[in-house]
Amino acid sequence: MTELLLAATSLDVTPPPGHRLDGYAARLGVATGTADPLQATLIWLSTADDPGVLWLTLDAIAVGSELSRELAEAAGAAAGIQSSHVVVSASHTHSGPSGWTGEIHPVIPAERECSLAASLVGAVRAARLERQPVTASWRSVEVIGVGTNRHRRNGPHDNTAGILALHSPSGALEAVLFDFACHPTTYGPENMQYSADWPGATRAALAPAVVGFLQGAAGDVSPRFTRQGRGAAEVTRLGSLLATRVREALASPGLELPQSAPAIRRTTLTLPVRNIPPADESEKLANAVEKVVTAAETRGTAASGVEDPSGRISQTRLDGARGQALMATATLPPTLHLPISAVTMGDVCWINLPVELFAVHGACLQSDSTHPITRVIGYTDGYYGYVVDPSAAEAGTYEALITFFDQPTTNSLLTTTAAFVNS
Repeated sequence: MTELLLAATSLDVTPPPGHRLDGYAARLGVATGTADPLQATLIWLSTADDPGVLWLTLDAIAVGSELSRELAEAAGAAAGIQSSHVVVSASHTHSGPSGWTGEIHPVIPAERECSLAASLVGAVRAARLERQPVTASWRSVEVIGVGTNRHRRNGPHDNTAGILALHSPSGALEAVLFDFACHPTTYGPENMQYSADWPGATRAALAPAVVGFLQGAAGDVSPRFTRQGRGAAEVTRLGSLLATRVREALASPGLELPQSAPAIRRTTLTLPVRNIPPADESEKLANAVEKVVTAAETRGTAASGVEDPSGRISQTRLDGARGQALMATATLPPTLHLPISAVTMGDVCWINLPVELFAVHGACLQSDSTHPITRVIGYTDGYYGYVVDPSAAEAGTYEALITFFDQPTTNSLLTTTAAFVNS
């Protein structure tokens, strides 16, 4: 009889102070310390004769192509498997170092710090992965109160968490791999300490199990309408809320998955970069939006504080207009090559993409999938920015202003991805 094997570990990969933080264009300065640790989590499922899949989840804004390749090779070396069996995913925390990946978008200039990246890769390569027999089961649970659509509270959002639970033969919970769609932006640009944000707090609340987190279709989803503050207490509150729902789901019987190793298939999509409006046109837009924001601040109806959602929406649109102006002066490639993968285990399929999908796109991929259970994961094996829906493009939101892709290209991405997953 085939025996499913698990090796799982979490590594503290928090850099020392003094490095730039990523995620906010308005943030200045370098990290002064650590609010909570950044972790790299490795969850490897295999059998004696099948290398299966190793998920490497990292508390980072993104994993660029170079870092993804290096981490996949390092994790593969630690497990003794080919790097093609490794999936590298970022949590998208906005309180991690920029130096691991370097610049992910012209909006936030950054440089890759080779020594910082080498330290991370070395820690992964040195990870001890000792396999033990486990059983696998699946659950999903609705989670209310952590995140919503960040443009309108009742807008599209998949508010379910998908949970892969791995138990020892004695019944002990050894590891959990869960996904949920929501920006980890409890901390704002004023924060100068490393933090995994609410995914880290969820992970801590589910200890001692090893917990890996996969970020879903969160391009337009955040705690903007749910957060009650911007500090450590709010990180803990949101993380505890999610962990409570996960524990409740784990307390009930789940769908038993086969004892065979998960399988992975890969492809690459080559997509054109949209025509960016000239810099002077974008500058005019930025100036116009800035006048609106300034007038609203003067009236006290928006942007009077970071906790005012309407203020954040106005401010981010201004950031987007400025970002589009930066894109107009940057040297962008004519095409981008996006790695796409599908991991399957019994009835469950994880679709992995290197972009920030809007919630409606995640729902489309789920509905088009022929697999009984489909989870859409972003920020994986690379990073190529936002993929926005037509309403955002028409409204000129922050994400639409800085996306690399136009609507025909977005449609091509979704159609081709669905066809690949179902092939």
